[in-house]
Amino acid sequence: METILRTENLCKYYGSGENEVRAVQNVSIEVAKGEFAVIVGKSGSGKSTLLHMLGGLDYPTSGKVWIRGEDIFQLKEDDLAVLRRRKIGFVFQAFNLVSSVNVWENVVLPLGLDGQKTDEAFVKDVLRTLDIEDKIHNLPDTLSGGQQQRVAIARALASKPDIIFADEPTGNLDTKTSDEVIALFRMSAKKYGQTIVMITHDEDIAQIADRIFVIEDGKVVSRA
Repeated sequence: METILRTENLCKYYGSGENEVRAVQNVSIEVAKGEFAVIVGKSGSGKSTLLHMLGGLDYPTSGKVWIRGEDIFQLKEDDLAVLRRRKIGFVFQAFNLVSSVNVWENVVLPLGLDGQKTDEAFVKDVLRTLDIEDKIHNLPDTLSGGQQQRVAIARALASKPDIIFADEPTGNLDTKTSDEVIALFRMSAKKYGQTIVMITHDEDIAQIADRIFVIEDGKVVSRA
């Protein structure tokens, strides 16, 4: 299987001397195309710091990250920004929707900002798959938390990225809605051949993943 994400000895340190905090230490992992991978760890374990480096949102102290064989931290800042827009999708715990525009406009907004043409048939299929096609004219504030997270997932899928990074995407949702959102992630990964890397502290969520990385004190201590 094609390796879509690979890291080598990835580290992120803050401070120095006695005050040095080793948030991520020598992480080397691989994720294949189409996999649903989960990084599990307690609060403060370093999982969010790791995810932000995997997605090019934060620079490492040392180490490398490759996406589709491209060493992302060797890119110039502008080129890295383009890579994030076109090859990476992000879903966060906070939905980060624009409250003044409707669901459809929220989903296609990043495409317009990047000067890309919207594949309307594909976006409509995504919205249908996520069961929010009848909400396209709604403003985000009129939707439930689960529906808003579905909009955020649709927005991440709309640009057909190589990989989606999800940072505790069910953290603000109740158990039933959380289960539905995770099922939708799995379904979209399978239907669209999408690679998903999700961080969570919920070990029940991890059990349905294709690959599990457990992180403690900034180190990946097990993988399955």
